[in-house]
Amino acid sequence: MLYTRSEAIAAITGPNRPFELIDGDVWGRRCRIFRNAPSTLRDIFEASRCDAPFIVYHDERYTFEDTWQMSSRIARLLIDGYHISPGDRVAISMRNYPEWAFCFNAITSIGAIAVAMNALWQSEEMEFGLNDCGARVLFADQERVDRMAPFLDRCSASVITVKSEHLLEGMRPLSELLEAIGPVEMPDQRPEADSRATILYTSGSTGHPKGAVSSHRNIISALWGWEAEAHIGAYMVRGDEPAPATPAPDNQPATLLGVPLFHATGSHAVMLQSYRPRRKMVSMYKWDVEEAARLIEAERITSFVGPATMTGDLVAAARRTNRDLSTLTSVGGGGAPRAPEQVRSIASTFKGAMPGTGWGMTETNAIGTGIGGQQYLQRPGSSGRAACMLELRILDETGNELPAGQRGELQIRGASIIEGYWKRPEANAEAFDGDWLRTGDVAYLDEEGYLFIVDRIKDLVIRGGENIGCAQVEGAIVEYPGVHEASVYAVPDERLGEELGATLYCTEPVDPDALRDFLSQHLARFEIPRYIEIVSEPLPRIASGKINKRQLRDEAVGKFLETTSAAGR
Repeated sequence: MLYTRSEAIAAITGPNRPFELIDGDVWGRRCRIFRNAPSTLRDIFEASRCDAPFIVYHDERYTFEDTWQMSSRIARLLIDGYHISPGDRVAISMRNYPEWAFCFNAITSIGAIAVAMNALWQSEEMEFGLNDCGARVLFADQERVDRMAPFLDRCSASVITVKSEHLLEGMRPLSELLEAIGPVEMPDQRPEADSRATILYTSGSTGHPKGAVSSHRNIISALWGWEAEAHIGAYMVRGDEPAPATPAPDNQPATLLGVPLFHATGSHAVMLQSYRPRRKMVSMYKWDVEEAARLIEAERITSFVGPATMTGDLVAAARRTNRDLSTLTSVGGGGAPRAPEQVRSIASTFKGAMPGTGWGMTETNAIGTGIGGQQYLQRPGSSGRAACMLELRILDETGNELPAGQRGELQIRGASIIEGYWKRPEANAEAFDGDWLRTGDVAYLDEEGYLFIVDRIKDLVIRGGENIGCAQVEGAIVEYPGVHEASVYAVPDERLGEELGATLYCTEPVDPDALRDFLSQHLARFEIPRYIEIVSEPLPRIASGKINKRQLRDEAVGKFLETTSAAGR
């Protein structure tokens, strides 16, 4: 017998079921929580110990047991060598090396807070992040070490380097520090379910990035939610539950890590979600679609998740190469909507893989809504239905809840929602409406509960899955001599979804390339506008005195795209 979604949810989350949901509260907010979920991430790491392959990076291979042992040694180093106590912040800023996972596991297993710093940040942003979170220790690779030179004398964090040869004063290599620590047990210092586990920085619509704070319970609620949704989907499609979480040794699932681990998608949906099913995770130094296709074939990858940019690249690569990508069973997405044609292309290109996507935020620990398979093919513009332990509502401008089909602000509540922003009470007051998180998205729900995102209230650009706060970019631009006003906005892009455009009122001649060189010293590369228009008159404003960004965007986008099209001919 096949189940409706409501029947499947009742069967999976009802009394005495493995994913039983009960009424509770998290951070003082009412929500539904999983009765039988593990208490902490440490519990998940320890339960996964086995000799199955876990992390593959180039010629490095580590099992789940190897990962536990390495994490135990780093945890001992943090406690004995750096006197890290529960609640202390320890930052990670590096590429997707195996050490990222080892350090994260060690930090969270001893009750400290793992600060996943954006590895694309330049010097000024790194300095802000370290000062903002008050990190006691930073794990950094060579690229991040080099970026610390301008502010090293002002940095209070102890720096432990990973895969680095050229160190700055006071830095110590992790490999050298671990030589003195042989096999050890994981320290007794433990976290609690509601203790803080992570700070992930998210770009806001104004000012500096904000540190989103999550507890172990928040993160595990997301992990348990995704697993529960897999069972619910199986009931709806086959009338039964999926195979047990632990696979047969000769049939290990494998996922390709192409997104950064400092994003909740990478750390949660890919890395942390790999522990329970003992899934192999194959990591890339950076996204390279030809290398991705090679790895899928060589490592027999079964699942991949990435923004529309990456999945679009993968579809194109599959069509032009002779790589055997038949092991793929799932191509997931998120970060920004896919074009309907790409949704259909995934289904037609990968014979055994169905497309899927979802909507989530750093503030929700990446979970929110989900959709896949035939449901997605039938509704390619939808982000899916809410995960079983989450609730959605749509409000009008006066705070009234709207019926199906009407557009308004999307709000969400549930056990995976963050505590708030690190030391930002004013941002917390703005972000929460009682128990509900204001998402800043304009959306509607249809009669069956499917979510459709149609616009953003917040002034953000989403470029290839990266959130860019326009105000931060504008602030950097007006520091350049001759720039009097700046307005930054989204320009549609076929591959990345959106690119950054800017209209500048300049009181003296400004060379766009020289401006970009200047910005590269203050912003991450992805935050530097691709399109720049310079005008000699003050920018238009609306009645409130704010710059009329919508008018500027509408006027400039056509010219930008026409110029790009002409250049390609």
